[in-house]
Amino acid sequence: MTARRPADRPCGSATSRNGRRGCRPGGDQGSFTAELAAGLPALMLLLLTGLTAVNAATTKAACLDTAREAALAASRGRSGTEAGAGSAPDGADIAIRVGGDRVTVTVRAPVRALGAHLPRLTVTATAVAAVEPGIPYPVE
Repeated sequence: MTARRPADRPCGSATSRNGRRGCRPGGDQGSFTAELAAGLPALMLLLLTGLTAVNAATTKAACLDTAREAALAASRGRSGTEAGAGSAPDGADIAIRVGGDRVTVTVRAPVRALGAHLPRLTVTATAVAAVEPGIPYPVE
């Protein structure tokens, strides 16, 4: 004879034929689907944020390399804009300022978030170089 769980006993207190405690399978059908539907958008947003952060960090490093190259070239009497344009990220703006015995280069570049309707971020990098002795004036 098979023992049945009385209706007034809570789920989990009855012992089944194989000795396990709990309710029959199927008592919580659809809970995984509901949890997945609630958690998947949060997971996708986290992934989108992480990929955008990696893209911004990569663009920042490229801006810093461009600023260094442009500052060194301008301090040696060559065109800093031309020297930096080769390694600049897409859409970058290179600004060179000469003040006394220093050359300051600022590079700004937009970073597109990985969503079509999200606003753009802008990363900035600055490098300073001393003007080489014997150069009458640095070239911007």
